[in-house]
Amino acid sequence: MRLYRHTTDLPAEACGSVVALGNFDGVHRGHRAVIGEAQRIAREFGAPSAVLTFEPHPRSLFRPDDPPFRLSPFRVKARHVEALGVDLLFVRHFDTAFSQTSARDFVEHELVAGLGIRHAVCGSDFVFGHGRTGDVAALTTLGAGFGFGVTAVEPVTDSDDGVYSSTRVRDALLRGDPRGAARLLGRPWEIEGRVEHGARLGRTIGFPTANVELADYLRPAFGVYAVRAGVDEGLSTLWHDGVANLGRRPTVGGLVERLEAHLFDFDGDLYDRHLRVQLLEFIRPERKFDGLDALKAQIKLDAEAAKRALAA
Repeated sequence: MRLYRHTTDLPAEACGSVVALGNFDGVHRGHRAVIGEAQRIAREFGAPSAVLTFEPHPRSLFRPDDPPFRLSPFRVKARHVEALGVDLLFVRHFDTAFSQTSARDFVEHELVAGLGIRHAVCGSDFVFGHGRTGDVAALTTLGAGFGFGVTAVEPVTDSDDGVYSSTRVRDALLRGDPRGAARLLGRPWEIEGRVEHGARLGRTIGFPTANVELADYLRPAFGVYAVRAGVDEGLSTLWHDGVANLGRRPTVGGLVERLEAHLFDFDGDLYDRHLRVQLLEFIRPERKFDGLDALKAQIKLDAEAAKRALAA
């Protein structure tokens, strides 16, 4: 997959694609239906398949005081899109100036003059342009005028007749249901980042941890999880079972929200390495213990519970 962080002055091979339009936070099953339709049409046309997304997420601009909400920061989103076999990923910087772009100007300057698209694919609820004045009907009308077609994909539902959506994924994680989130995503939800240097308290009680800051990630229910942790080995990722605490660590007076993962079968230095941590099973809520001895005893119980959950 080729990545372009702009939509102008593109090489010839990056133009003339069938483009899936959207934010695609989480790249869940519903998003994959939209992207998959773009890929299907691209094969029919003999054209490249592409995704056009926006960074940072528009919600970050319009509602900057909201709590962190991202399911997939850009690096993660790009990896999931690439895994689908998309040829091109276009990332349009979303700032105040761009947010003032009219629906017509977006189509004329970004899609036509910039990308030279053959066809656009979006969800049936897709909106665009200043004040969200553009919708699928407007895109279809504009596309007819500029010479490209539009396909709107209807919402995809699960066995409970619920629509696959980023909101439902967030709700599942907030109530401590990583299994429910995984069903909507089509894979376990994960947090990834650089392993930070901490106080090394875990080593003193026999449970060394890899600490990852949460940054812009959504804060799921705080507590202890059974996890799988992927260690970046350059050309590959090696996965290890483990147990993790996600929260503020009230027993030791912690204030910063972070993920602390203990890998069962790993003996080495993870500092400054890239780590992916999949949340698989919620074990218990985070709580404050009466000292380190009580915390150590509980961590042993948590580790055993995590091993049972992972074995199942």
